Amino acid sequence: MTAIPVQHPPIAIPAPPRTTLFLLAPGLLLLFAIFALPLFGLVLESLKQYVPGRVGSAVDAPLTLENYRELATPSFAGVLYETFKLSAAASLAGLLAAFPLAYCIVRRFSPGQRAACIGLLVMLVLLSMLVRTYALELAFGSVGVARPLFLALGISPTSRWYTETLVAAGLLHAVVPMCTLTLLGTIQNIDPRFCDAAQSLGAPAWKAHLGITVPLALPGLVSAFLIAMTFSISAFVIPMVLGKGRVLFLSNTIYTRFSDVANYPSGAAVSIVMLVISLLVLSLVSLVQRRRGSRS
Repeated sequence: MTAIPVQHPPIAIPAPPRTTLFLLAPGLLLLFAIFALPLFGLVLESLKQYVPGRVGSAVDAPLTLENYRELATPSFAGVLYETFKLSAAASLAGLLAAFPLAYCIVRRFSPGQRAACIGLLVMLVLLSMLVRTYALELAFGSVGVARPLFLALGISPTSRWYTETLVAAGLLHAVVPMCTLTLLGTIQNIDPRFCDAAQSLGAPAWKAHLGITVPLALPGLVSAFLIAMTFSISAFVIPMVLGKGRVLFLSNTIYTRFSDVANYPSGAAVSIVMLVISLLVLSLVSLVQRRRGSRS
């Protein structure tokens, strides 16, 4: 006999009561005031014409797309490429370092050691970014204590590739604690008996982890990557201090347009472009993950 599928009627989701809307109103108004309105003002400023010699645009300045056309240059494309190249490299390296660290904290450490490690990670996340960046500069910068070692190895601390590596190391120093804290809950929710069963059937430990632990932790890995990528793209202090003007991120370009040149329309245009591209990249990664999850 052929089983006849039973069709269940759609579940009607009740509308939120007025009390819920009333309680949400203050938060929504605050979010609108501190996020939506400034963002709208940024979009409006990016469409205004800039007059040299002024601070920002005039009140009655005409609307134009010239600020966006000026960004279609090789120099801006180079800054955009530099930002996403180093950010993606630091985010991927952060995942490679954070995943085994999170696994050891969850599976290998005692409760006391686990609490101490989590406290240390939280402290690293909350530690001032300026303090951490200058600590790296004093250790590995062009005048750092490691300079004689680099010169002995034939490495110039003032070369561009070394500066890029130092900026990526600064980003990595920041994203590893974030990724580790993000992956702790993911690994905690994976039943360790899956790997034990695979190893009891003859699979090596490394193959069991690659075939079971990593696929089950993939949603957490994607979330950790998105968090690290979002932080790295918007980093300001790290490329400013460690890059020394040779490695520029979009955030540094925005700061220069607003602060040094006082060209608010151009700075606003760069900000909007950075926001749109970042949202597209993060949305694309999330879309690929959802499609991969639906196939499996």
